[in-house]
Amino acid sequence: MSKAILEVIACSVADAIEAQKGGASRLEVVRDLDRGGLTPSIELVRAIKEAVDLPLRVMVRESDGFGTTDDTEVERLCAASSEFSSLGIDGLVLGFLKRGAIDLNLTSRVLACAPGLNATFHHAFEAAADQLLAVTQLKSLPQVDRILSSGGSGELEKRRGRLAAYEQAAAPEIKIIAGGGIDRNAIEILRRTTSIREFHVGRAARQGFDVAGPVRAELVSELMRAMRRVPQNT
Repeated sequence: MSKAILEVIACSVADAIEAQKGGASRLEVVRDLDRGGLTPSIELVRAIKEAVDLPLRVMVRESDGFGTTDDTEVERLCAASSEFSSLGIDGLVLGFLKRGAIDLNLTSRVLACAPGLNATFHHAFEAAADQLLAVTQLKSLPQVDRILSSGGSGELEKRRGRLAAYEQAAAPEIKIIAGGGIDRNAIEILRRTTSIREFHVGRAARQGFDVAGPVRAELVSELMRAMRRVPQNT
């Protein structure tokens, strides 16, 4: 059974340090978390990499939505991908759609600027018209090794079923990261009832369960304990 992974969103060096103190497994580095996360500065990524020893996945997203506005924006995405790849990070985080399907051309173009990096396809996945088709499309991109998903809308039980279906469809090339408002209770249930072993948190690791709040080590520790309480053979 693979080890459970907790990925915490970091918007600052202080966030990163608190996440590491709490035992986080990996960081997703972004700016403007209230907008779903946008491309951080290379200076921030470099500073976080110097401050902590955790693997970093870095957001590459220049505007709201899951497309691009013009060629200049595409050029900025490509430039950011290339710059981040030079820092020795773990991977990128990105997600582009076109008419409700994965924009394979744009995704491939951005990833080609960082050929040595893997990537997570982020919450744009939820906005695709057909998630199982999206999984199939993403399998054609060898660098994509993770998909972030909340399991869609509705109660946890419905989302749990969808996440399990996505995990089955994505294996073995791609792992599903469960995220999008999940908390300690959701992590415990998903650990016990699915094969998903990677979890992504933003608000659950932040003071006041607020996107504007700072990451707190004690909250990260609580989430880590929740993962460990589930027997490893379940």
